[in-house]
Amino acid sequence: MAVPKKRTGASAQGHRRSNWKATVPETTTCPNCGELVLTHTVCTACGQYKGKVVSRKAEGFVEDVKAEAPKKAAKAKKAPAKKTKKAEAAEAEVKAEETAVEEVKAEEVKAETEEAPAEEKSEEKSSEE
Repeated sequence: MAVPKKRTGASAQGHRRSNWKATVPETTTCPNCGELVLTHTVCTACGQYKGKVVSRKAEGFVEDVKAEAPKKAAKAKKAPAKKTKKAEAAEAEVKAEETAVEEVKAEEVKAETEEAPAEEKSEEKSSEE
């Protein structure tokens, strides 16, 4: 990288930077609500641009269903992502845990159903006596 031999003076630096200044952004008023808006942007107050409702927060906004349909179709056509060995192992582990939990629940239900008739029989015997 080039390195200057001598330091630039304050005057030369000032002359160079004379055109280096910030500009005020152009603004207009919204024809719908009268709010001050940057040019070529949607009104942040009412959500309109060039007399049309384009923002979701605006009243009367209607999403274009036809425009979204091709996007959904494109997503449906995409091939499923390839799974890595780690992901497959993790999925298998989760499935094994789920089946173990289901088996325990099934055993608990069986135990409860077996106990209930035995209790009913004992109650019937005591009521007969």
